Amino acid sequence: MRHSTADLTKSAYVYNSRHMDSKIAVETLSALAQPTRLEVFRLLVRSEPEGLPAGEIARKLDVPHNTMSAHLAILSRSGLVSSEKRSRSIVYRVQLTSVRELIIYLLRDCCAGKPELCAPLIEVLSPCCVSDGAACA
Repeated sequence: MRHSTADLTKSAYVYNSRHMDSKIAVETLSALAQPTRLEVFRLLVRSEPEGLPAGEIARKLDVPHNTMSAHLAILSRSGLVSSEKRSRSIVYRVQLTSVRELIIYLLRDCCAGKPELCAPLIEVLSPCCVSDGAACA
């Protein structure tokens, strides 16, 4: 059965997609609202685009492997990180598309349409992508 574009915008598929809404934003932010998970996320951002194996993440942050596994599962369910099996390791990477959607959702109505008020924020974020583009997706 073929659907028109109008039909698809009303479908459960679009409603359940990862397009940001307040419920997804709260779930995503709650995944980061714990010190270890926040540090894992920041470490993975610094490790883009290669990512890091779960064991290395645990070692770098001095967290027991089973505890790290639970933290990585929460970050994965939130859509902030993804995993890929490579040989005998599971490598985790930050999902920059999800991060971008969250930031856009949070700042979409920034400063009531007064771009000069948002300029300092944009200025602070811009240099992170200038050098090699690794964290820009």
